[in-house]
Amino acid sequence: MSTHAERNRAVWDEQQSRWFSSRAEQQWAAEPHWGIWATPETELHVLPELAGKDVIDLGCGTAYIGAWVLRAGGRPVGIDNSAEQLTTARALQKKFGMSFPLIHGNAENVPLPDDSFDLAISEYGASSWCDPALWIPEAARLVRPGGRLIFLRNSTLVELCTAPQAPVATRHLSRPYADVAGIARSDGGTHFQLPTGPMINLLRANGFIVDELTEYVAPSGAQSAFDYVTPEWAANWPSVEVWKASRPADLSVGSPGGAGGLLR
Repeated sequence: MSTHAERNRAVWDEQQSRWFSSRAEQQWAAEPHWGIWATPETELHVLPELAGKDVIDLGCGTAYIGAWVLRAGGRPVGIDNSAEQLTTARALQKKFGMSFPLIHGNAENVPLPDDSFDLAISEYGASSWCDPALWIPEAARLVRPGGRLIFLRNSTLVELCTAPQAPVATRHLSRPYADVAGIARSDGGTHFQLPTGPMINLLRANGFIVDELTEYVAPSGAQSAFDYVTPEWAANWPSVEVWKASRPADLSVGSPGGAGGLLR
């Protein structure tokens, strides 16, 4: 694995997993909901039709998306870098009577064949903790022609307004634009946030067409289990991004685009 993937694995196994595992059963039991504001699927419209579809969750965590996919008639597979997260996921599979494959591994290098899935999805998994220069090409390899890639992450504006070592986003730009592409965390991990233009270029360079980008502004009074963005901030500016891209059935339709770099 890459050095950042090894460090992120340690961060999740040793520090992050306990809190996320405490929320996992509730997420498995709930209807689909998204992002740090738990926005219902009926409002955000993240998922396409799933019945009969092969779906991989890149950075699946406790695998609640897999549970949602299975209930909707899809065939989910999850991969996650944290053994602790997958231990929770397997316990919940047993508790809920659901079975689908879970892989302990890095979404930057998935041990599965090309063109295996109709949909690759990530909610703050690979989309936040993997290098996009590695995981986006891997998603392109895994998704069949005619398939889709959907991912959620923090908004770039949130990252720009959060100063290094600061606990919460403010009303001021606190980072240079180029510096948000890879953020070294105080816990030793690395968080990735390739900004909008370079992300579009990277998706295009890997054969995807960007179908939709939703920048979600939370309704007034929204509540979150996460404290790095206040409800007041999120009611004024987008805190969550939902990206939807497709891999054309006719691969000649895709435009190569650029390599996704930042100009200085």
